[in-house]
Amino acid sequence: MTDVLIIGCGITGAATAMELSHYKLSVTVLERENDVALGATRANSAIVHAGYDPRPGTLMAKLNVRGNALTRELCEKLDVPYRRCGSLVLAFSEKEVETLRELLDRGTQNGVPDLEIISGDEARAMEPNLSDAVVAALRAPTAGICSPWELCLAMAETAVKNGAELHLDTAVTGLERAGDRWLVHTGRGDYEARYVINAAGVDSALVHDMAAPHGFDIRPSRGEYYILDKSEGKRVDTVIFQCPSERGKGVLVGPTVHGNLIVGPNAEPSDPHDVSTTAQGLDFVKETARLSVPSIDFSQSIRNFAGVRANSGRDDFVIGFAAPGFLDLAAICSPGLTSAAAIGEYAAGLLKNDGLALEEDPAFRLERHRIRFKELSPRDRAALVAREPAYGRVICRCETVTEGEILACFRSPIPPRSVDGVKRRVNAGMGRCQGGFCGPRVVEILSRQLGVAMDEIDQDRSGSRVLIGETKGVREDV
Repeated sequence: MTDVLIIGCGITGAATAMELSHYKLSVTVLERENDVALGATRANSAIVHAGYDPRPGTLMAKLNVRGNALTRELCEKLDVPYRRCGSLVLAFSEKEVETLRELLDRGTQNGVPDLEIISGDEARAMEPNLSDAVVAALRAPTAGICSPWELCLAMAETAVKNGAELHLDTAVTGLERAGDRWLVHTGRGDYEARYVINAAGVDSALVHDMAAPHGFDIRPSRGEYYILDKSEGKRVDTVIFQCPSERGKGVLVGPTVHGNLIVGPNAEPSDPHDVSTTAQGLDFVKETARLSVPSIDFSQSIRNFAGVRANSGRDDFVIGFAAPGFLDLAAICSPGLTSAAAIGEYAAGLLKNDGLALEEDPAFRLERHRIRFKELSPRDRAALVAREPAYGRVICRCETVTEGEILACFRSPIPPRSVDGVKRRVNAGMGRCQGGFCGPRVVEILSRQLGVAMDEIDQDRSGSRVLIGETKGVREDV
């Protein structure tokens, strides 16, 4: 029997597992997919929000501001790309200037430092590509950007290195209270746990209903995005928002930690697992973004994607015990990425208050380092290749990712199982050609490292085969 079983290994589950691995506890994480970070964690704006948007007094407000500070610290310690670039919320009318004042007041109450309202001219001095129609902006210097899937992976790896067990491809099918413990049913057998934590994202209401009377609804909202080539990466240096509405924070324009430009999202009700993109949705994103930054060159788009947010009817996260030993960390919509580390801390505190002994483990280690070949000096590159020749073979030309970096993934606590799993770990396939050149070589490396045939390699989720069989009878004179 495990002390704590966590359902879901997106950013919330991973952060909670990492936090609990500080202590002398047995921790088990069950994830329905073949990798971590396969839900909203890998398909979002990658913004570390300052904390002016949540309503004061909510958990969302408290955990956003605390999480902003923790995320910066964790990214440094776990070698995750992060940049504190700040953000601007734009106003195009006097009515929207009043909205900025309300956000400034919210942020001040929430404890967000250094917020200020600046004029349109001051905003354009910071960001020359802003629209001439901008009359004012709320500046939040503590906002940032990060690599969300790598942060999730780093936290999950930290948890595993410190004793937590991660079981992938393990979907929970039922929960049953048996005396003072929970019996957790899955397609791969049953697990026993003193405590169960529900971090199931868009499926968190379904998991809740397995353990307790219906308490909340998830209202999935799909957001569609553009990723533009690095030629557009300097179009803005800060994250540019429009004034929020009842539908969310609106369409943003911002840099990414990998040097691209991200634009989006819209917000449309959807199926909880529908990550398709639509011409209508992307056209809306494009035209709305041009109100903020008219000069964006959308012909440089290299990727469109969509993510589904776990919105609910509440103006807050759903965090608390729903049944004895059953803790919801649910409806974690934006700013869920920013808040994740603080949610983990808060969850540990709730468990302690409920009677779970939290004795710190002196062997706990919070460190991680990844070799990024393209960031090394010529001298260090030469020395590394002399030691490990695989670092001298470039697999992904767009991102300058070497075979050595990919092979290192398989020595990590959570090795990749798919082409996109490699992509999330080392950026192979994230460049302008989107894997057109490196994809076949990544498949070959995966086949070799996993010991399976190439037609058994998945592109992403389990069953998403890259190849369907071996070609036969091909004419060599063609």
